[in-house]
Amino acid sequence: MRSPALVLALLFGSSLLAGCAVNPATGKTNFVMMSEQQELDLGRQYNQEIAKQNPRYADEKLQAYVQEVGQRVASHSHRSNIAYHFTVVDSPDINAFALPGGYIYIHRGLLSYLNSEAELAAVLGHEVGHVTARHSVQQQSQSTAWNILGQAVAIGTGVGAAGDLTNVLGTAFVRGYGRDMELEADGLGAQYLARSGYDPQAMIEVVKVLKNQEEFARDQARRKGQAEAPSGYHGVFDTHPDNDTRLQQVVGPAKALVGGNQLVNREVFLKHLEGLPFGDSAETGVRRGQDFYHAELDFTLHFPDGWGLVNRPDAVITHSANQQAFIAMTLDGRKPNLAPADYLRQKAGGQRLAMEESLQQAGLQGATAVLPGKPARRVAAIYKDDKAFLFVGAIRNGASLESEDDKFLSVIRSFRPMKKDELALAQPLRLHLIQAKSGQTVASLARESKLPGTQADLENRIRLLNNLYPIGEPKPGDWLKVVR
Repeated sequence: MRSPALVLALLFGSSLLAGCAVNPATGKTNFVMMSEQQELDLGRQYNQEIAKQNPRYADEKLQAYVQEVGQRVASHSHRSNIAYHFTVVDSPDINAFALPGGYIYIHRGLLSYLNSEAELAAVLGHEVGHVTARHSVQQQSQSTAWNILGQAVAIGTGVGAAGDLTNVLGTAFVRGYGRDMELEADGLGAQYLARSGYDPQAMIEVVKVLKNQEEFARDQARRKGQAEAPSGYHGVFDTHPDNDTRLQQVVGPAKALVGGNQLVNREVFLKHLEGLPFGDSAETGVRRGQDFYHAELDFTLHFPDGWGLVNRPDAVITHSANQQAFIAMTLDGRKPNLAPADYLRQKAGGQRLAMEESLQQAGLQGATAVLPGKPARRVAAIYKDDKAFLFVGAIRNGASLESEDDKFLSVIRSFRPMKKDELALAQPLRLHLIQAKSGQTVASLARESKLPGTQADLENRIRLLNNLYPIGEPKPGDWLKVVR
C-alpha cells in the first residue's frame, strides 16, 4: 500500500500540470497557481501592508509626474489592461520594486541618482516587466507548492515542514528575483521604452548608475575595514554593464522597435528634482553626526560615537559598529493614564522587572528598568506631550547586558524636546540644480558641499549624482545636481 504522504505527493504532482499557464509577456509556459483576478487581489492586499512600511513622499506634483511617465510605459506593455499605480517612497534607499497586479514603488533615494526622464522610464519599465511576466506570481506559486509538499510529507511521516516559504515572496518584492528574472525584466522594459518613445539604451544607463553605486559602496567598506557591502537593488551583474554580454543581448532587440526621435527629457526630469530631500527628510527625522532630530514629533536624541542609526517608519534603531548591541525607540501611541513605571510593568506582561528607576529629564517624566532573561533587555518609557515613547536595548549572541548598558542608558537619557536653535538641524539637505561655470570642478564643488565625509568621498558622491563616476568632470553649461 502507498503511504498517505506518497499519495498526497502524487496528487500534488498532478496539480503542477494543472498550474501551467502561458506567460502573457514571454509566451513561455510557467507554473502558476493563481488566476489574474487572484493576482490583482493579492496585490491590493500586499499594497496595504507595504504602504505602512514605505511612507508616500508628500509632493503630489512629483507623484503625478512619476505616475504619468510610468503609465506611458505601462500602456505599451503586454498587460496594458490592468491598472498601474506608481508611488514615490519617502526613503533615501536606492531601490524600486513591484507588487503583483501593477503596484510599483520607487524610492526618492533612487530618483536622486537618475539623470533623465528616459532613465526614470527605464526603472519603471523594468518594474512593469516584472508585473507583465508575472514574476511575483511565479515566486508565490513555487513557494506555495513547496509548502503543500512539506505539509504532505509532514502528514505522512510526522516530521514538520521546514518553515513557511511564503517569506520568499516578500523578500523578492523588495530585493529582486535573481538574475534570470531581472534580465527578463530588463529586456521587457527596454521593449516598452522603445514602444513608448524612449531610447531603450536608457536601460543600460540605469544599470550603470546602479553598478557604480555598488562599486562605490564596496570601496567605502574596504577602506573602512568593514565586511564587503551587500549588493543593493538590481545588484546581479558580475561585470560592468558595458561588458555584460547577457544584458546587452536582452536589451539589444528593443533597438529594432525604435522609430524616429527618442525622448530623453533630461532638463524636464531634473527640474522635478529641485528641492528634493537628499538623505533623511523632515517627516522621517534627520541624522546630524551622532544626533537625531525629528521636527514633527519635536525631539532629539544622541547616540554613542561609532554607533550607526537605522531610521525606519516604525522605529529609530541605533547599534554598535559590530551590530551586536542595539537599542530601538518606538512611538508607542497615546500616553496612558498610568505612571511610567506602571506602564513599563504593564508592557512587561507580568514578567518581573529589575533595577527600576524613575527618569526626569528636560521636563519629561519616564522610567527605566531591566527585563531579565536571555537576553536581558534594558527598557524605558518616556512621556512627551500626549505620547508615550518606548525604548528596548539588547545584546545579541548571549553577551552580558552590562557590557553596553551604560550606552543604552546614555541614549535613553539624551531624549528631550528640541531647542529653538536646533529647529534648523531637523530640516533635510536638499538637491539643487546649478549650471557649471568655466573652471568649476568636482573638487571645488565638494569643498562647498554640506554633506558629511572626506573630500574624496564627497567628490565620488557628486560624480555619482551627476553620472560622472569615477573620474568625470563637468563641462561649462552642464546642469549639475548639488546638495545644500
